[in-house]
Amino acid sequence: MPSHFHVTSALNRVSITRFGLDWRRMGAAPGIAGSHRPEQQGCFLALNDFEVEWFVRMNNTGGPVDVWEVHGIEADDLVLSPEGLHYFPGTIAAAQLRLVRRDVPPART
Repeated sequence: MPSHFHVTSALNRVSITRFGLDWRRMGAAPGIAGSHRPEQQGCFLALNDFEVEWFVRMNNTGGPVDVWEVHGIEADDLVLSPEGLHYFPGTIAAAQLRLVRRDVPPART
């Protein structure tokens, strides 16, 4: 089973460590695209290193981001959003996550 990745504000680290990834708990920081509300009823996941770096560069959270490795999610369980991004339509338990990069600073333009 392949690993996937989730990129989010470092401000969400404590919540993610405690509750996992839960789109209903959004609020500590804007989403990676700068939204203040969930864009989908689920958690966006990057499928490869290219997508991880794309999400890191997109960072509109106003601060550093973390990259979480996600285990236990099958590719067939993902949904394609209208914007062409994959998300898992549910929550992901903290036990399925591993912090692999922390405090990645916003990209300079």
